[in-house]
Amino acid sequence: MIQQVHLAAQYLAMAGKSFLPPKEDDSHTNIGFIPETETLETLPLHPSGQKLVFDYSDFSLKWESNVTHSFPLDGKSHEEVIVWINTMVALSPLSQRYVYELHYELPYSALDDFKFELADPSQLQELLRLRKLGHTVLQSFLERENLPSDICIWPHHFDTGAFMPLDDGSGKSIGLGLAIPDSICDEHYFYISGYLGHNPLDVSNFNALTHGIWDPKQLKGALLPASNRDTKSAIQFFQETLRAYTR
Repeated sequence: MIQQVHLAAQYLAMAGKSFLPPKEDDSHTNIGFIPETETLETLPLHPSGQKLVFDYSDFSLKWESNVTHSFPLDGKSHEEVIVWINTMVALSPLSQRYVYELHYELPYSALDDFKFELADPSQLQELLRLRKLGHTVLQSFLERENLPSDICIWPHHFDTGAFMPLDDGSGKSIGLGLAIPDSICDEHYFYISGYLGHNPLDVSNFNALTHGIWDPKQLKGALLPASNRDTKSAIQFFQETLRAYTR
């Protein structure tokens, strides 16, 4: 199910690429998560407010403008999705055409013969729970530590993440978030890494953590598997690692 949601999110990322001014850090393709509506959404694609949205609750894409148009994904092909999006664009004030052209590689591809399938709704609900957990933990941690950063989803790695310089005169910065399973960890996991300029900080001699572990080789930071994890222990993980980076 994670593959299908990840692929669905690419339609939102490519809407940002198609209609928003490009940014050097690629942040025009970033996606927001709205816990209250249980949706992923683009930035506004036009001053009049058009957005492309993925809705976890009914496994659909939505085109939001003055009215909301819904497109259930179950059983739909990649080609059908592209046709529907361009139909919505044609009815909008947008002058460009929607183009689906990834500029990064994914571990899987949406091809014309691919069809979305909602085989197990409980898996989709678990993915939603984890996305909510990640957003809540990051939001609470950033507020408690008075760290200014947007929380967004980078569509390539599909992590809920934040990044900010530390306001302590050290020149250090941190990146943190909740990542989907990958070569570092075979389940969703919280992560944090520290940097001086573009160089990752060495964590090989940092003290052991109450929750999670330091990974000086692959992640070059710390990770905490998200299974059976509550908000309190995840926030403690970030607070403890932050103290290690700033001491």
